[in-house]
Amino acid sequence: MSSSVPLRRVGTSGLLVSAVGLGCNNFGRPGTRTQSLQGTREVLDAAIDAGVTFLDTADMYGGDPGLSETLMGDALRGRRDEVVLATKFGHFGRDMGYPPSGAKASRSYVRRAVEGSLARLQTDHIDLYQLHTPDAGTPIGETLDVLGDLVREGKVRYIGHSNLSGWQIAEADFVARADRAVPFVSAQNHYSLLARAAEREVLPAVRRFGLGLLPYFPLHNGLLTGKFTREHAPSDTRIARQRSHVWEQAPWDALEAYAAFCEERGITMLQATFGWLLAHPEIPSVIAGATSADQVRANAEAATAWVPDEQDLATIDGLFPLPEDPAAKV
Repeated sequence: MSSSVPLRRVGTSGLLVSAVGLGCNNFGRPGTRTQSLQGTREVLDAAIDAGVTFLDTADMYGGDPGLSETLMGDALRGRRDEVVLATKFGHFGRDMGYPPSGAKASRSYVRRAVEGSLARLQTDHIDLYQLHTPDAGTPIGETLDVLGDLVREGKVRYIGHSNLSGWQIAEADFVARADRAVPFVSAQNHYSLLARAAEREVLPAVRRFGLGLLPYFPLHNGLLTGKFTREHAPSDTRIARQRSHVWEQAPWDALEAYAAFCEERGITMLQATFGWLLAHPEIPSVIAGATSADQVRANAEAATAWVPDEQDLATIDGLFPLPEDPAAKV
């Protein structure tokens, strides 16, 4: 099946990814269709067939740690070479059972973590291996050193990080240059129309150091898909099940104005949101989760459905302005 989802380069690296990616944190999640292997396979097959070939998971995802990777390994048998596979290690919020438990970016921890992910994913290499959260107890030089070894050994193709601040991104670049180490090529941070704090430091750092920004929660838990209204939250959504405060506290005046903006242009809110994100040259791929084949196909169509012009971008920026920086207050 031919795909209309374009490929985009991650920063200044040689890594090419589909402009729409698939977030795999729902695989193995209790209460979803993708809790099972059958549901996971349906979504992955639909994604690949639609041209959504950039898959992003983490060793901690799933009802049990590692379950997302395990299901993906089973579901991708025979199709591994059709995808760009990204995973993460070292999240402080979940114990994967690898010692030392308090140093999740250390040389010994990373060695154990990568072998676990390779085994669960049933592959001999990971295309993009990402530090999930900063580890204040481990020098970034040590993390870069072990990740560089994994690249040279062929177990990992490229390396990235997630949840680093602007100064930490700058420090990682400085250390990599000073040590002539394999550099990070991507940053994965929270960014959407409803969460724009990354524009203060992260986006400038990404631009300055040639990284690709992979925003997580780009659809803000579904609020930016058009499925929600001020009066109604679909019962089969994560917001309704676990995060009702996101819906209840949403800026509904702005969202309703955004819905009117989309209606005037004959596009869906989903398409407008993908268009706004992909208008950022720093963003190679918009990674969105899905629990059904239809969701994946809709995301794939949104990759090219609408390209905003400068006036469109200015209008959207006016609807969702960057909040005042609390650190700037005297």
